[in-house]
Amino acid sequence: MGFLKFLQDILSVPAILVGLAALVGLIALRKSFSEVLVGSLKATLGFLILVAGAVTLIGALNNLAPMLETGFGIRGVVPNNEAIVALAQKTLGAETALIMIFGLVANILFARFTPLKYIWLTGHHTFYMAALLAAVLSTAGLRGVALVVIGAVILGFVEVLMPAWAQPIMRRITGGNDVALGHFGTLGYMVSAYSGMLFGRKPDDSDSIEHLKIPTGLSFLRDSLVATGLVMIIIYIIGALAAGPTFVHEKLSGGQNFLVFAIIQGLTFTAGVAVILQGVRMILAEIVPAFQGIAAKIVPNAKPALDCPVTFPFAPTAVLVGFIMSFIAGIIGMLILGAIGATVIVPGLVPHFFVGGTAGVFGNATGGRRGCILGAFLNGLIITFGAALLLPVLGDLGFANTTFGDSDFQWVGIVVGTIARLLR
Repeated sequence: MGFLKFLQDILSVPAILVGLAALVGLIALRKSFSEVLVGSLKATLGFLILVAGAVTLIGALNNLAPMLETGFGIRGVVPNNEAIVALAQKTLGAETALIMIFGLVANILFARFTPLKYIWLTGHHTFYMAALLAAVLSTAGLRGVALVVIGAVILGFVEVLMPAWAQPIMRRITGGNDVALGHFGTLGYMVSAYSGMLFGRKPDDSDSIEHLKIPTGLSFLRDSLVATGLVMIIIYIIGALAAGPTFVHEKLSGGQNFLVFAIIQGLTFTAGVAVILQGVRMILAEIVPAFQGIAAKIVPNAKPALDCPVTFPFAPTAVLVGFIMSFIAGIIGMLILGAIGATVIVPGLVPHFFVGGTAGVFGNATGGRRGCILGAFLNGLIITFGAALLLPVLGDLGFANTTFGDSDFQWVGIVVGTIARLLR
C-alpha cells in the first residue's frame, strides 16, 4: 500500500503526468538528451504555471463566495470536487488509489486496441473520477477485487469516450486535430455545442462572440484581459456592497477598505486568468510535438487529452461570457430547487468559471454569440440539477455539505450507481 500511495501521489499530479508523457514521447522520437530534458521540463513547468494561475484565480473566488453568501443569504450544498474527494479518502482511500492506477492502464489499453485513440493527461480528474466510482460502487454493495476491476474499466473507458465525443468540436475550436479535451464536464460542453448548432448562427468573423462590434469609445474592451478585469471588478463590488463593509473588513480584507479590496480581488482574478493562458500556451508548445512519438511508437495516432483551460486562448471572451451565463443559470436552478423543496445546490464559482467558461467556448464554436450565451446557460442548469440528482447515490457522502461539480462526474455517478443497485 505504501508503493500504491507513492504511485497515487505521482499520477494524481497533472504536471508530473504531462511531463512524463512528454518524456516518453521525446524518447520515442529519439531526440537528444538535451531536447528530452528541455521538452519534459518545459511541459511540466507549463502545467505548474497553469496551476499557479488557477490557485490565484480560486483564491479570488474564495473571497467572493462569502460576500455573496452573506449579502444575499445563499445557503445549501456547495459543489466542490476537491472537498468531496477529500471526504471520500477517509474511508475509501485504498479503493480510490487502486481504481486510479488500474484505470490509467485501462485507458492505455482502450487507446491501443480500439478506435478511440486518446490518452488522458488530466491527472487530478482521473483521481476525482476514481473517488466517485469507489463511492457509488461501494454504496451499491461492491467490495474488494470486483469493485476495483469494475471501477478501473469504467474509468479507462470514459477517459477515451469523453475526448472522442468532444473531438469534432475541439477541431473547430483549435483549428487542428492534435489536441483533445480531457475534462469531466463533457456532457455540458456538448449540450452547449448542440444548442449552438440548433439555435445559434454558424460562427464567422462577424458572428463569433470574439468579434463583437464595439463602439470606438469602448475599444479598450477588445482586450480580453481588460474586459475580464472590468467585469470582475463590478461583480466583486456588488458582492462587497451586499455583504457590507463591516463583514468585508472583519472577515476578508484584514482592515483594508472594502471597495479597494473588491477592486484588487477582481484584478487578482484577472491576473490568474492571464497566468493560466500563458501556462496553456507553454504546454501545447511542448506536448503536441512530443506526442508524435507516443502516437508513432506506443499508441498509433494517439492524441493527448488535456484539461479544459486548453480551450481558453482560442476564445477568451467566450470564457468570460460563459462563466457569467453559467453562474446566472446556477442561481436560477438554486431558486427552482428551493421552491420545489429539493436539496438546494448553491452555485460554486470555481466549477461555473472553468466548466461554464469552456461551455461558452464550445457554444461559440458552433453557434457564435447565441450559442455561447445559450450553451453556457444550459450548462449551468445541468451542473446544478445534476449535483442534486447525484446526492442519493453517494451514500454517506451524500449527507456532506458538498458534492461533485462537473457534469460527467454527475451523470457517470447516477448511471453507474443506479445500474449497480439494480444488479445487486
